Amino acid sequence: MTTAAASPADFSLISLVLQASPVVQLVMAGLLLTSLASWAVIFGKLFGLRRLRQGNEDFEREFWSGKNLNDLYSTAAARTSGGQAEDSAPMQRIFASGMREFLKLRERRLDPGSQLDGARRAMRASLTRELDAIEGNVGFLASVGSVSPYVGLFGTVWGIMHAFVGLSQLQQVSLATVAPGIAEALVATAIGLFAAIPAVIAYNRFARDIDRIAIQLESFIEEFSNILQRNAGAQTPAAR
Repeated sequence: MTTAAASPADFSLISLVLQASPVVQLVMAGLLLTSLASWAVIFGKLFGLRRLRQGNEDFEREFWSGKNLNDLYSTAAARTSGGQAEDSAPMQRIFASGMREFLKLRERRLDPGSQLDGARRAMRASLTRELDAIEGNVGFLASVGSVSPYVGLFGTVWGIMHAFVGLSQLQQVSLATVAPGIAEALVATAIGLFAAIPAVIAYNRFARDIDRIAIQLESFIEEFSNILQRNAGAQTPAAR
């Protein structure tokens, strides 16, 4: 680390990073990589949730358009099977799982209550899988937001310790000799905050969006269950 008087050019961000101790540079590199990863998650989740909401709205509009349930199920079963599963919306997959179980139990000639209970359990299980998939990588943003400032603080403390060890070997210490080492160390904290703040903001935003999606899906399950209850025991469940 440079402990001599520093020129103004030495206080540029790149110079401060290059002059930092190896441990602080390692901390900075890790934080920058973490920041890049969190931004990749943020953009991926942002577009993914937007596409997911649009898919749910499209299917819900089709569901309440009065279309026959069997026709809806045929379309949903085709879109949720094989390589086309990614093209379907979570609401459509939940509908398909509930309808599939309902028709299976109806073929076994079980009582209407068992048909409805089986369909509800299938839809609840599908809802759990969908929410697990939707919440994927959101926990990573929470970890980045909570840990990055402390990692940056560790780099700052280490850098300051390293600076004072170097200063202890000098006979005369002035502000010009102290400032470069302190500035280099503080860059680690700044990078830690740079990584943490967007991650925290994005996590809070995505958490609210996912809660709204969960409420929407739960409401659909209840509404569809009411429809199935009216159709339980019928030969062709099509009435709304």
